[in-house]
Amino acid sequence: MNENMFDVIILGGGAAGLTAGIYTSRAKLKTLILNEGVVGGQMVLTDEIANYPGVENIGGFQLARIMKKQAKTFGCTIKSNIKITRMELDGALKTIEVNNKTNYSAKSVILTSGGRARNLNVPGEKEFQGSGISYCATCDGDFFQDKEIIVVGGGNSALEEAVSLTKYASKVTIVHEFDHFQAYPSAVEEAKKNEKIHFIMESTIAAFKGDAALKTAVIRHIPSGKKSDMPIDGVFIFIGYVPNTESFKGLVKMNERLEIITDEDRQTNLDGVFAAGDCIAKRWRQVSTAVADGTIAALSAAEYIAKQE
Repeated sequence: MNENMFDVIILGGGAAGLTAGIYTSRAKLKTLILNEGVVGGQMVLTDEIANYPGVENIGGFQLARIMKKQAKTFGCTIKSNIKITRMELDGALKTIEVNNKTNYSAKSVILTSGGRARNLNVPGEKEFQGSGISYCATCDGDFFQDKEIIVVGGGNSALEEAVSLTKYASKVTIVHEFDHFQAYPSAVEEAKKNEKIHFIMESTIAAFKGDAALKTAVIRHIPSGKKSDMPIDGVFIFIGYVPNTESFKGLVKMNERLEIITDEDRQTNLDGVFAAGDCIAKRWRQVSTAVADGTIAALSAAEYIAKQE
């Protein structure tokens, strides 16, 4: 078989993609995972995963490394830090071009491109990214040793990462737009009992100010519209994710949020093209749900290939 010809190509190396790669490789299907960034996806940005079944406590980077090793052990080929420059997904044979020069072909493709942190899109946010504003507690938490920081958001990620950041910061203030949290009660309880964590509710950040680095967050109280300046050393933003699906526009069917639409077998509107993980239209986004999606997509792809043969 041509070295660039595969049974399955998986576009994305997060939890869903690595799981799909484990299943298809173990099924003796020649599998290639193409990942444009660091393998692991959103997992590697999570300081601690405590609700993954069978694992009491593990770092996201460590879990990603284990999944990657497992996929490679079964024979999966993984290429990371590449750029996908062209895709042909219709027809019996799918073609993926990488770095404007190398073409890979496969009988089936699984889209697992994941998502990325959602921005506030307020003045100063782009200016101070990397100079006081972060979207990754694991990556940047230790830069704020004994500093005062803000965490923006009210979901599980925001509250869980706020707790993890208390290992470094002297004070963590959670700013949330509603008067209640969307996180699990256990996450809310853990945050509220931490003496380093404080709360500003029904508020949002209207702007960021500083010079070479971030110095001030402008807090707007939503009911009154009143704004106030809060001196701060750093801000961590956890307000959800945007699906990484721009490159699939016009190729597969999506909803208004640019999430890929699939059926219960994770089949897209194209024969032999499946999708899984945070890039698809669904309600819940956890490592465990991404793993489930990846499993279903892999089994469906294997069944599709068997039927074609």
